[in-house]
Amino acid sequence: MTRLLEIDDLSAGYGGVPVVRHLDLHVDAGEVVALLGPNGAGKTTTLLTVSGLLPSLAGSVTVLGGPPSTRRPQLVARRGVAHVPEARSLFTQLTVAENLRLGVRRGGDTSVALDYFPALGKLMDRRAGLLSGGEQQMLAVGRALAARPRLLMVDELSLGLAPVVVEQLLPVLRQVADDTGTGVLVVEQHVHLALEIADRAAILAHGELVAAGPADELAAEASVLERSYLGAATID
Repeated sequence: MTRLLEIDDLSAGYGGVPVVRHLDLHVDAGEVVALLGPNGAGKTTTLLTVSGLLPSLAGSVTVLGGPPSTRRPQLVARRGVAHVPEARSLFTQLTVAENLRLGVRRGGDTSVALDYFPALGKLMDRRAGLLSGGEQQMLAVGRALAARPRLLMVDELSLGLAPVVVEQLLPVLRQVADDTGTGVLVVEQHVHLALEIADRAAILAHGELVAAGPADELAAEASVLERSYLGAATID
């Protein structure tokens, strides 16, 4: 199986202060890996470091055959990485069609977005700022898919969305991995929904890896999830 992302003993953070410490993680072609953990655990920091938007403080990251570069983070995207950030980063004054076209790189096209999110087909002339939260998230992921990525990273797909909408969107990531062989690294707060579509999962707490393994095994170990993710609290 082709290794798309290899993180080895990574420490990363802001202003020289590590938020993530000694992280080991990998993503292979065609698999979905869920990166889980409470707010502030270092999940977004990890994705930003893989994309080259934050420097690593120690350890190494190899993404699609090379290291990320904070001087030229665009090179990571050119290799075939698509990163859907937590804030979606849509151009709200542009239409759906215009946003999708901005995502197209060599070898890509906008039709793939409509294949996975056909509801966007009726919204092509609508400005992105007028879409519902669920429609905006479909557009953000669809724009990433328009680049035909080899590695897709999605940060908090469910942010601000009703659970019923999340239940519709998360399985699309599973379908993309199965259909195209794209590796998917997804950060998600809906733990059990994420584990249902993932092959493997890693759980961060206070910047450190506290649990990792096959998603089905972690899902079956409620006590492990409670201790590593929310302490004594219950995960819904």
